[in-house]
This record gives sequence, C-alpha cells and structure tokens, in this order.
Amino acid sequence: MRPPLGVSVPLGGPLGTHRERIRELVSWGYTDLWSAESSGVDGFTPLALAAAWEPEVRLGTAIIPIYTRGPATLAQSAAALAQAAPGRFALGIGTSSDVIVERWNSVPFAEPYRRARDTLRFLRAALSGEKVTATYDTFEVKGFRLTVGEPPDPPVPLLLAALRPQMLRLAAREADGAIINWLSATDALRVTGIVREIAPDAEIVARLFVCPNPDRAAVLPAAKRMLAGYVSVAVYRAFQVWLGREAMLAPFWEHWDTGDRRGALKQIPDELVDDIIINGSPAECRARIATYVANGVTTPTLHVLPFGDLDAHEGYRLLSPAAGE
Repeated sequence: MRPPLGVSVPLGGPLGTHRERIRELVSWGYTDLWSAESSGVDGFTPLALAAAWEPEVRLGTAIIPIYTRGPATLAQSAAALAQAAPGRFALGIGTSSDVIVERWNSVPFAEPYRRARDTLRFLRAALSGEKVTATYDTFEVKGFRLTVGEPPDPPVPLLLAALRPQMLRLAAREADGAIINWLSATDALRVTGIVREIAPDAEIVARLFVCPNPDRAAVLPAAKRMLAGYVSVAVYRAFQVWLGREAMLAPFWEHWDTGDRRGALKQIPDELVDDIIINGSPAECRARIATYVANGVTTPTLHVLPFGDLDAHEGYRLLSPAAGE
C-alpha cells in the first residue's frame, strides 16, 4: 500500500472543469485532496465535488479559518462533507491570519490560542451528536445540536494548523493531529518533534510548495514574490523568527515595513527559497519531499507552483508515484 500523498485543491480554473484532472491525479497515485480557504473559492465546495467524482480519495481542509464561520455553521459544513464522503473526510481548522480575519472579513483577530482550543472542544462535542450548551472563553453556544441523523461514523478527525510550540502542543492534546506549512525539511523535524512528545501517533499534514523546474533563473524571482507575501504577515514573521531566521530576514522586513516592496524583494536570500520552496528537477524534488516524511510528516500535500512556464498539472504528473516508479 502506498503511503499518503496529497494535492492542494482547487487546481485553478473553473471548478466544473476539475473532474478529469482529479481523476488523473488519483490514477497517478495521489491519495488525498486538501483544500485551502483564503481569497479564492471556499474550502468545502471543491471537496464536495471531488467526493462525488472520486469515491476512494481522501478529503481534507487545510485549512478553514475558525473566525470566519460561526461554530454551528462550521459543524454543519463538516457534517455535510462527512456524509458525502463517509470515513474519508478530515476537518483541518486554524486561526488563519489577521489579514484574512480582520482586513478581509472585519472580524477581530482576538485570543487565537483560546479560540482554537474552544473551537476544537465545541466541534468534538457537536460532531458526536451532543446537544451543546456551553460558555467557552471566546464564544457561547446555547442549545445547538446537529440534525443530520446519526453522528459521523467513524468520527471526523480534527486537525489544527499550528506554527509554534503552544499551538503545536494544543494540536497534540486536543486535536487528532497538526497541519504545518512554510517550513524547511529541517524545520519539520523540530516542529513534528513537539507534537510527537505528546501524541506519538498524530497525523501531521504538511502543505509543501513545489516547483519541479530545473530552470533556476525562472523559478527564483517568482518564488521570492510569493515568499514575500507570506513572511511579511505577522503570524509567519513570528514563525520565522522562532525558527531562527530573524537575522536572515531582518533586511527584508526593514525595507518592507517602510513600503519599499522592490527593495524588500532584493533582500530575500536564494537560500531561503531553497529552504522553503522545493525546486529543481523532478527527481530532486521527490527526494526533498521524502526528507519531510523522514522528518515526521505523515501526509505531504503538494502545491505545484507553475513558475517558469511550468504547467502545474504536468508538474503533478512528474512528482507522482507513477512517475517515480
């Protein structure tokens, strides 16, 4: 049996055109589809379509922000996917960022640790079929019960997006695993170790950004633009500092904070691209992905970056188990 290997969805283009591409991904050996939710389509609709199109593939959200839906609505969405794909749906949630929560959705980004803890506890109760009346630290629920028949069986796994130790330990204690991203394989060893100290068998999903294109001159500029959009956000800035990259990224942040975007891009080291964005020949990329698995990742989930005229779907083929055989 092949180990899990996921793809990040949606795949680009109208959702209605994805059926054949998803079918091919499954035929190439990909086992999982994990959706994200930020500024494109929502995180549940691509999975609902895939549930109907491919009856064996595993589905997960990586991630759904916990602030942008009410607790009951989030439970309803999870229950619906669990019905559409019995036994093969995992709900990944996270605090997201102040940009998505506050700037885009006008919701206060307050007490993220407690909000994540409270949401996990509520979802665990609600998805088990309980009638929930509870006052949590960050919200209150009065008399909610899912009216969808029997509770999901088996229960829906709950995963928590986590960057630094406090949230990683919360994922280990109160979720069924963690979702990680924007880190190197060496970073993954450190991060997964924190989870494993508490929950040795926890699932750890890693969203890995990959460009199987050996044309380095074409990859680097696009990769740096993408990196800039993330490491400038407060939660990822703090994460990179914790990982030990404060000195490396200080020149970038100095330019970025003064509004000098062009100058900031020039301060992103090539080394950072190579650390965080997997790039090179398909064989080199497959070897790097294997290193993440060796360092504790149980479910690598690939997001192919179409840099340097690379066709993303072809990139998935080049990285697939079928291509590596």
